[in-house]
Amino acid sequence: MSDPIFTARRAASASALAALLALGACSESGAVDVSQQIGPDPVLPAPSQSLLPDLKVAKVVGWQEGQTPSVPQGLTVTAFAKDLANPRTVYTLPNGDVLVVQSRGPSGEPLSRPKDLIRGWIMSIAHGGGGGEQKESNLVTLLRDTNRDGVVDERHDILTKLSSPFGLAWADDTLYVAATDGVLAYPYKLGETSISAPPRLLTPLPGGPIDHHWTKDLALSPDGRFLYASVGSNSNIVENGLEAEKGRAAIWQIDRQTGAARVYASGLRNPNGLTFQPGTDTLWAVVNERDELGPNLVPDYMTSVKDGAFYGWPWSYYGAHVDERVHPQRPDMVGKAIAPDYALSSHVAALGLAFSQGSALPPQFADGAFVGEHGSWNRDAFNGYKVVYVPFQDGKPAGKAVDVVTGFIDGDEAHGRPVGVGIDGTGALLVADDAGNTVWRVASSDGRVVAQPIGSDPIRLAKAAATGSNGSSTVALSDNPATPLTSTSEAAQPLAPSQTQIAPATLPAATPAQ
Repeated sequence: MSDPIFTARRAASASALAALLALGACSESGAVDVSQQIGPDPVLPAPSQSLLPDLKVAKVVGWQEGQTPSVPQGLTVTAFAKDLANPRTVYTLPNGDVLVVQSRGPSGEPLSRPKDLIRGWIMSIAHGGGGGEQKESNLVTLLRDTNRDGVVDERHDILTKLSSPFGLAWADDTLYVAATDGVLAYPYKLGETSISAPPRLLTPLPGGPIDHHWTKDLALSPDGRFLYASVGSNSNIVENGLEAEKGRAAIWQIDRQTGAARVYASGLRNPNGLTFQPGTDTLWAVVNERDELGPNLVPDYMTSVKDGAFYGWPWSYYGAHVDERVHPQRPDMVGKAIAPDYALSSHVAALGLAFSQGSALPPQFADGAFVGEHGSWNRDAFNGYKVVYVPFQDGKPAGKAVDVVTGFIDGDEAHGRPVGVGIDGTGALLVADDAGNTVWRVASSDGRVVAQPIGSDPIRLAKAAATGSNGSSTVALSDNPATPLTSTSEAAQPLAPSQTQIAPATLPAATPAQ
């Protein structure tokens, strides 16, 4: 028998949601052409606030047998893995095996505003899954394409019962997993199909009880020495107070040997898709900007991430555009805010980023980045729900984003929603579809593949590399690494940033005289 109190609350919430959806549909997103919000200098209209935010939610209906997303001529799309449980991230190991992170967000977050109840309903509709029993999630699955023909031959769940995982990195026979509350290190050699050893906690990350933006992504530095972890804000614009934002809205730099950490860059509301531009030491990310300033504010963006930089949240957006809702105002912080590199347009919910270098895709995708856009809810017309390609030139975005994988949305219904993107061991593009419970593979129609697999974190060896029996390389760190992050001893507990309020990242320590 169902709980009558729960049933009544559910009915009341549904009624409130219906009223909000109806009222939210009164706004007009068409006042701004979304194409004018794509590029380095987006059109930013005046903010508009209302009691009820703009709302339009696509109900997830899934994919029928034989249905696939759409891709342009010269590409072909197939299901690489189906019947998953909210796949969020795809990660390619140096031997070509693909790891898929499947996860659901933590439950039990306290509600700070009445509209948060409605937001929860919105997210449940937008992610699908229905009201029945759901398949187990919060696990990492290995997919192996033995003969490199684009078809998975083996599938193994190598980790289960994790705490809302998202980011992955691998180096030196160690698999790093960013759960929502910490970075875990598991012993793992390439080729293995199971992990039985318990993890080591490398560094704790800000988690609950409030854990508003729970996804924590990971990237490995090109020299293999540091991990970079993204930590989203605990609110839209600090409605939970500054103390709840301690160490958040930031990207952390973590010493892979000691676990010591510092804030590398801050003022990033919800960063994800961390990746280093191939052949450089430049870290890039995609960032979800703030809500409830109207359907055309604020554009989500892709940006290079500079050490010590502050990107504005919550006091300003896109550089010095002040958010009047935040009190007290901080003109000193606004003066330090820098503008991001490239706007993706408003509320596309960009979550995945992967550079195209080293892929086997057609020549028009030789130099650029793929972005997974999960799709809007805070607009009265849909935006996102696709994978786009941003061409680069001379190391910077150059030109408009091009649609690559579409067809996720049909009218007011969504078959799926793209999240993480990556390049598999054959050079094809992989797309994690968390609502469609599928990983899609987008390959060149002529069947071309790369000669050798390239991992998601290709490490530039600092001194030498040793080749193992499985053909993999292990990192040999330099004899003279960069200045270590402060730690009291090698056995010290991991150090978390000591910020008590949002502030620019601390500058790296000076290198001692030799």
